[in-house]
Amino acid sequence: MGRFLFIVITIILLALGGFFFYKYYFVFGQGVKAGELNYFVEKGYVFKTYEGKLIQSGYKGRVTGTIQSNEFQFSVANEKVAQQLMTASGKFVELHYKEYLGAIPWRGYSPFIVDSIITITDLNKRDQ
Repeated sequence: MGRFLFIVITIILLALGGFFFYKYYFVFGQGVKAGELNYFVEKGYVFKTYEGKLIQSGYKGRVTGTIQSNEFQFSVANEKVAQQLMTASGKFVELHYKEYLGAIPWRGYSPFIVDSIITITDLNKRDQ
C-alpha cells in the first residue's frame, strides 16, 4: 500500500509540475510590436515588476461603427531593458516580446514579456 501511494503521489506531482511549466514557462509565441510608449512603471506590493503600455497606430472597433485605439500592455523582466524603457516614454519604440499562456506574479501582470528593444525613435525625428 505504501509503495502504491508513493507512485500515485509522484505521478500527481509530475503532472502538476508539467502543467505549471506548460502554463507559465512555455513560450506560446513571439513577435514584434511597434508604437508610441504611453507609460512605463515599476509597481507591486511583494514582487516589484515593470509594466508598460504601447499605443499602436491605427484604429479599429470591436463593434461595427465604433473606434478604439490599439493598445499593447506588456511586462518586462529584464532590468537592463526596463531601464532603457524608463527614459523612452512618449517615443516610438519597436519591442520584441514573448507570449506565455499565463502570467505569474514575479514576472509581471501580463502574459506578454518584452525581452529586447529593437529601436527607440523620437517622434519628431520619425515624422521628418
